[in-house]
Amino acid sequence: MEKIAMLGGGSWATALTKILSENGARVSWWLRGKDDVQHLRTTRHNPRYLSSVAFDLTRVFPSTDIAEVVKDADWVVLAVPAAFVKEALDKLDRDALKGKRIISAIKGMIPGRNELVTDYAMERFRLKEGCMGVVAGPCHAEEVALEKQSYLTIGSPDVALAEQFCQLLRNRYVRAHAAADLDGIEYCAVMKNIIALTCGIAHGLGYGDNFQAVLVSNAVQEIRRFLHALSPEPRDLSASAYLGDLLVTAYSQFSRNRTFGSMVGRGYSVKSAQLEMNMIAEGYYAVKSIYELNRELKVTMPITSAAYHVLYEKIAPAVELEILKEKLR
Repeated sequence: MEKIAMLGGGSWATALTKILSENGARVSWWLRGKDDVQHLRTTRHNPRYLSSVAFDLTRVFPSTDIAEVVKDADWVVLAVPAAFVKEALDKLDRDALKGKRIISAIKGMIPGRNELVTDYAMERFRLKEGCMGVVAGPCHAEEVALEKQSYLTIGSPDVALAEQFCQLLRNRYVRAHAAADLDGIEYCAVMKNIIALTCGIAHGLGYGDNFQAVLVSNAVQEIRRFLHALSPEPRDLSASAYLGDLLVTAYSQFSRNRTFGSMVGRGYSVKSAQLEMNMIAEGYYAVKSIYELNRELKVTMPITSAAYHVLYEKIAPAVELEILKEKLR
């Protein structure tokens, strides 16, 4: 029985815990809230996210003690929102992850550091890249809860490690495959949230499907330029880990980044949209990180720039989209 430490109490952590535990793994599950842990132990349900999912408490062990959760794990899955991952990981000793395999399911960057989660984990815990992996979609946690057919890609420089984690995920409704592109998959997962957020802004302003199709098509080119500047390795951006994840995030009713952007497009302030959603839209933080990284790279990124101007420079969404639409082809 593989021993998994799941860090995070959100919808994606809940979905992955469902998959892994139902496939026979032992999942020690760290959540910050004592009330959430007690609710899980009493009712077998996460009170905040995907509350329809019932867990087998002979395989799932909720706890607020992150060090104890990680202690005996074979795998550590990071599923904390990127804005809080540093706070969570800094609770652990520097040797706490030694000898463990680390999988990041976080589709964001460390705010203020403009750093990928895997890069921060390697630096903080003195880990080698070969023990790291990332999870990519296209896959929404809500559809996992409904057991709808889903596909996952595990990216790692150690393809054998990625394949081992794929084996823990595969079941009747989940297909998983391994890929060697750690950085490309992780950066693409960050950027697709920015694109989805911008699609939401356009939707909130009343732009239609024709414009969104052009926006997403241009986004693929923007992502390609950015990845080539940062990590110029051969990769097929039409694969599901890249394009598929982008499409589902840009178009789906379950996309919190699209929902957040749509609220901003309809006139909500950033703060009011965040409060009403009561969920983290990773794209909000990712926009600032990618925009600041690009100050040195100087890649042409009109979509990312437009989102940054709206969210951080408080340019009216209608004005910024008027400027953006002249830059798209």
